[in-house]
Amino acid sequence: MPALATASSSNRSFSLDNTRNIGIVAHIDAGKTTTTERVLFYSGVVHKLGEVHEGTAVTDWMDQERERGITITSAAISCNWKTSEGLFHGSEQQINIIDTPGHVDFTAEVERSLRVLDGAVAVFTSVEGVQPQSETVWRQMDKYLVPRVAFINKMDRVGSDYFNAISTLRHKLGANAHPIYLPVGEAEDFSGLIDLVGMRQIKYDESDKSGVAFEYIDISEELKEFALEKRESLIEALCDFDDDLAEKFLEGTFIDSEDLRKAIRVATLTLKFVPVIPGSAFKNKGVQMLMDGVVDFLPSPIDLPPMVGQDNNHTSANCSR
Repeated sequence: MPALATASSSNRSFSLDNTRNIGIVAHIDAGKTTTTERVLFYSGVVHKLGEVHEGTAVTDWMDQERERGITITSAAISCNWKTSEGLFHGSEQQINIIDTPGHVDFTAEVERSLRVLDGAVAVFTSVEGVQPQSETVWRQMDKYLVPRVAFINKMDRVGSDYFNAISTLRHKLGANAHPIYLPVGEAEDFSGLIDLVGMRQIKYDESDKSGVAFEYIDISEELKEFALEKRESLIEALCDFDDDLAEKFLEGTFIDSEDLRKAIRVATLTLKFVPVIPGSAFKNKGVQMLMDGVVDFLPSPIDLPPMVGQDNNHTSANCSR
C-alpha cells in the first residue's frame, strides 16, 4: 500500500488540540469515498476531482478497488483545514482521515479502524437513510465510544427525503440526531443549505460545477419561518445537556451562534447528540460545511479520556491515547 498520508513528521507541525483523527464510515454505496475525495479537493491535497466510478479515487488504491468501484481496505490520508469562523476560527487544523470499507464482508476492517479513531463522520443516503451495514458500524462506534456527526448524502437523488433519513437515525439507531443545516430543495432542486447556527443561507454559484464558489445570503422569506422553527427545536434538544443554554432559552434571550456551537460540541463529545448535515458529495455541495462541523464538533486527542486496556494479568489499566 502506498503512503497516502500527506503530513507526517517526528516534529509535530500541529498541536494536538488542532488535530482531528476521524473515519468516514457507512453502508456500501452511501458515498464515503466520494466524500473523502471532495474533502481532499477542497483542502487542496488534490487539484482534480477523483471519481469512484472512473477508478480515479485517491483512497481506492488497489487495482481490485478501482475495477469494482468499492473500498476493500481502509486507507489513511491527511489534509489541512481552516474554518472562516466558529470555535476554532483562524487556526489551521490537521485532519487525519481513514476511509473505511462499507461492504459487510469487510466489517472487521472497519472495527480495526474505529479502535484508533477520535471521531467519525457517518454517511447516509437521503433516500434509504439507515441501511443494514449502517447499523453495524453505528453499534461498533457505540462500542468504542466514538463521537460522530452524520452526513446525509445524495440530496440530489430522486426520492431524497432529508427528514425521513434523520427519522431513521432516531428510530433504528436510537440516535439523538438533529439537523444543524437544512437543505434548500431536494432531488433535482437541491441547490444549497441553510445554516441553523448562524441563520443564513448558502447559495452555490451554479456556473462553478466544482462547488468551490458559494456565498452566504439572507434566508429567503419562504424558508425563514421554517428555519426559525427548526433552530428552536435544535436549541430545545440541546437544553437537556446545557443548563446555561436552557436558562437563556427559558428567559427568551437570543442564543447566539457561539453559544450554540459550544453546546453542540459538548453534547456531541459526550455522545449525547448527533449533529446532522445534508449535502451531495457527487454534486459538490455541503462538503465544506461538513468539514467545518468536523473541526467544531469532533474531538481532538486531548478532548478524550484515556483508553481503558488490559495488562498481561487481565486487569483493567489506563492507557494514554
